Amino acid sequence: MSDIKATAVQPDIICVEAAADPAILVVFGASGDLAKRKLIPSLFQLFRRDLLSTQFHLIGAARTKLSDHNFRQAAIQAIKQDTENAREQKINEFANRLYYISGDYNNAELYSNIKEKIELLSKHPHADYTLIFYLAVPPFLYAEIASRLKDSGLACPKPKTGQKNVRLVVEKPFGRHLESAAQLDNNIRKCFEESQIYRIDHYLGKETVQNILVFRFANTIFEPVWNRNYIDSIQITIAETLGVEHRASYYDKSGALRDIFQNHMLQMLALVAMEPPTSFEADRIRDEKVKLLRSIRPFQADQAKQLFVRGTYGAGEIQSQKVPPYWSEPGVKPDSKTETFVAAKLFIDNWRWKGVPFYLRTGKRLAKKDTEISVTFKQIPHSMFYTAEIEPMQSNILVLQIQPQEGISLTFQAKRPGSKICIDALNMSFAYKDVFGVKMPEAYQRLLLDCMLGDQTLFTRYDAVETAWKLLDPVIRAWENDQTGPNIYPAGSESFPEADRLVESDGRKWRKLAET
Repeated sequence: MSDIKATAVQPDIICVEAAADPAILVVFGASGDLAKRKLIPSLFQLFRRDLLSTQFHLIGAARTKLSDHNFRQAAIQAIKQDTENAREQKINEFANRLYYISGDYNNAELYSNIKEKIELLSKHPHADYTLIFYLAVPPFLYAEIASRLKDSGLACPKPKTGQKNVRLVVEKPFGRHLESAAQLDNNIRKCFEESQIYRIDHYLGKETVQNILVFRFANTIFEPVWNRNYIDSIQITIAETLGVEHRASYYDKSGALRDIFQNHMLQMLALVAMEPPTSFEADRIRDEKVKLLRSIRPFQADQAKQLFVRGTYGAGEIQSQKVPPYWSEPGVKPDSKTETFVAAKLFIDNWRWKGVPFYLRTGKRLAKKDTEISVTFKQIPHSMFYTAEIEPMQSNILVLQIQPQEGISLTFQAKRPGSKICIDALNMSFAYKDVFGVKMPEAYQRLLLDCMLGDQTLFTRYDAVETAWKLLDPVIRAWENDQTGPNIYPAGSESFPEADRLVESDGRKWRKLAET
């Protein structure tokens, strides 16, 4: 297969980004891994690009005892590890906006100290502050913190000068099943309205995921064929080479279905398959995503084995290095039945997609890191080239590559030069970094900025969460009642027979990982 590279028609185009209003961001779990690896470096990048207000402040809150100085030093180290060629002065300017308060999340004193610090920082005479609470903590703490915020008057204050908006950012997973999600939502809604709740899914902040909307609805050549008449099937893959790493205690209670499938995968499916929104407003886009999720064909618990396959990685090799099986990882129970791989076949029962299978798979300790959406178009209805003894031609395949190299590619047929009819599959592709010459921004940069600006487009609304759990609850119940447990696949493999049969029974194959 030959490659054709793409270039930007207007490579010098400039996009003006709006800077955030004055904001105080309170991060619960500020001493944890998420804050160090993602939140603080992403906020620094926004600061570096002058997208944070001069009246921006961050208050870190966690159980670990740290001083402001120690917290700032840890933040500086995290920024330097993440950022190349950052000026020392700029890093120090940003670090001076960081503060830290230690305490137990169930102790009223912690919230009293946070309130006192907020009042001190928000005394600037010409600034109306947006107050944001970010829950970078394990999900079981969400309800406790939300309740304490309410009791302390932090999250449900009376309107007053110096405070314009109050928002809550919640990391996934939102609940463990439908019942727990509803209970958690009820607890949070005692203080926060839906317009104040930002359920964050970092996959929706990735450039290629955002580009799905532009790709589909800003180009007339794709949307007319984006339906059952022209598309044979769609595959969505999230493959990781990593194991559970430092997340073992959380992951062993969650598994791939809750950790990846219920949120990341279904959200990407919604963007790929939803109907055109009436406008680019947040709720119009989210309305169409919910409509799409409600159109996914429901299934009963006894259908789980036919439509879903689960697996757990055993011992194997990743990049020539031996790795242990999942149940031998530190923090994992030796008799664990938690799945690290899920594959599924879904159908969408609406006019556009009736009969088109959607194959979804996600797994840890696979052969390659690869996140992509591949759209396989139908074969031509009649080939005029059969007399030339040309083998059946490859289908046109459109790939939206999300990781590790963001880009888009399209496979199509063309004649090779020469006197005979020789047909070859060409791959027309572009990579963001090659075309635009910049490193792709971390997804959290976009999401944090959107939260400060009050834009909920890339955040999940509760009715979407509820619909996803309604769809998956029968699978969860079936697996809980299944004593056989997940299939075992060797670490470093691309798939395993049970997952392959899910696709091959339809006369299709999984796309090879990282093929683009």
